Amino acid sequence: MIKPNPRTFIILAHDALASAAAWLAAYWLRFNLDIPAEFLHAATAGIFWVVPLYLAIFVGAGLYRGMWRYASLSDLRRILLAIALAAVISAAATLMLGIEKVPRSVLILHPVLLVLVMGGSRFTYRAWKEYGLYSALRFMGKPVLVLGAGDAAAMLLRELEHSRDWRVVGLLDDDAEKLGRQLHGVRILGTIDQLDQWTKKLDVTNVILAMPSVATNVRRQAINTAAHAGIALLTVPAMDDLLSGRVSISQIRKIELEDLLGREQVMLDEAGLREFLGDKTVLITGAGGSIGAELARQIARFKPERLVFYELSEFALYRIEQEFAEFFDTQPIVCLAGDVKDGARLDAVFTQYQPQVVFHAAAYKHVPLMEDGNAWEAVRNNVAGTLCVARAAQVHGAEKFVLISTDKAVNPTNVMGATKRLAEMVSQAILSRDAAKPNCVIVRFGNVLGSNGSVIPKFNEQIARGGPLTVTHPDITRYFMSIPEAAQLVLQAGMMGGKTSAGGEIFVLDMGEPVKIADLARDMIRLSGFAEDEIKIEFTGLRPGEKLYEELLADGERTLPTPHPKLRIARTSACPDQAWLESLQRWLSASPPAQPDAVKRELARWVTEYQPQITAQMNERAKN
Repeated sequence: MIKPNPRTFIILAHDALASAAAWLAAYWLRFNLDIPAEFLHAATAGIFWVVPLYLAIFVGAGLYRGMWRYASLSDLRRILLAIALAAVISAAATLMLGIEKVPRSVLILHPVLLVLVMGGSRFTYRAWKEYGLYSALRFMGKPVLVLGAGDAAAMLLRELEHSRDWRVVGLLDDDAEKLGRQLHGVRILGTIDQLDQWTKKLDVTNVILAMPSVATNVRRQAINTAAHAGIALLTVPAMDDLLSGRVSISQIRKIELEDLLGREQVMLDEAGLREFLGDKTVLITGAGGSIGAELARQIARFKPERLVFYELSEFALYRIEQEFAEFFDTQPIVCLAGDVKDGARLDAVFTQYQPQVVFHAAAYKHVPLMEDGNAWEAVRNNVAGTLCVARAAQVHGAEKFVLISTDKAVNPTNVMGATKRLAEMVSQAILSRDAAKPNCVIVRFGNVLGSNGSVIPKFNEQIARGGPLTVTHPDITRYFMSIPEAAQLVLQAGMMGGKTSAGGEIFVLDMGEPVKIADLARDMIRLSGFAEDEIKIEFTGLRPGEKLYEELLADGERTLPTPHPKLRIARTSACPDQAWLESLQRWLSASPPAQPDAVKRELARWVTEYQPQITAQMNERAKN
């Protein structure tokens, strides 16, 4: 029950006076501003039963639970319903009780006038309070231009009316029909390509991009224009975040690199993933890495019975344990330090926790580091480690084994790519022969933004030092996607794998269009608020094992569509047989080769499409 306060009694008194005044005004209008004496007596007498009746219905309808300062359309609707009910009851009482000298027109005019008085007074009070609170704010805050004059801009303007940080001085939009018009009192000044002109004219140093669904080329144009004008470009949250209610339109942020890639939102089969992962024990190797950790976050949404984190790095394991303790405290987790090459440790882990789903994300992935002095370690970790995890999943009856692979496994020219291709073949050889064994799913994708060892953190560090940004070749390209997008597609592929075959499919993710690393560097310079003449780009030449471009399919592969628009299945040659696997195991258990070249020659024997000699040829061409 709401405790009454003095303001409630004041509002009741106001509505009582409003009801009495509207009753007398109805008579006054009925008789053309001159009420006859006998009807004036009836009007005065009627106040003593009409007003209590209306007030009783107002109280019952909850009219006094709201606050006038925040009067809204829902409050007006409640007033209309309460007055309509009271009008019907008062008319019925007049007829049934035979009350004289109450004209029918009065019974109609009274509620109409009362709606105007009660609704008008409430909204007038709100307008007065808001003007008193916020009118001064119109002259406070930094002047800012808003790009866009659509729904997102309208939402933004409503919220920024109350902001002490920003003062919107104009809108820019490319729709010619909107030019010169106003949106919430703010004029649409011109088009986006006139940004430089208007920022100088209005002395603006900040611009907000309020077009969350705009095409990537428009974003890029806005960034280029803002960089040229020397102004900071901000943006509003994505439209799906706004519609879901997770964030507010006023949560303005800096433009990020992801905003320029034009990646569409991943549509997940929520029900299927809940069935795939819910109430199950899920083991993730390499759980402290960028991909493994994001997989853990995404999987936690589907309420597994237990998440088992298997990680070699103590610090990485500590970080993911702390993150889950803070943000996923209801999710049961087990944090285990261990090496994927340690078969005995894996056997003990699988025996104790019996995981039904295994995501194998542990790998050495840095191309130049693995190319020479660490070549044999790349073989041991990426190939022998995969063999140990896959064998443990097989022996202990896991339902599904998902290997995280890479586009560098396609026609590999470096040790890392060759070892990942060999890991794919090992997984298929162990797990794809017996339908009773775990379904094997392999997921291949390119670079992910911000992952450990990727180019983005490196560029950020170089920008922080004032440059230069080092790019190996002007024409080098790579595929990119965000870490959450990559993890979501891995889950989707893991769920779909093995449903129409014995398993062993290689899923290829839709990576979009390849991006020139040089263009990426220029974008990051602009996003950091610098011009290209302030931070230089330096070309250093291709590194050992590095390709100019990445491929998602080998020469002999083709793809088949899947029900998901961002996933296709690569059709590869037949899986290696048991004899092949036994021979490979003998090589892996032998003494390490003395020289990296020996490792590469042996890798080329196992992975026939591996062509390490291409590296030297490409470097020679790059120098010329």
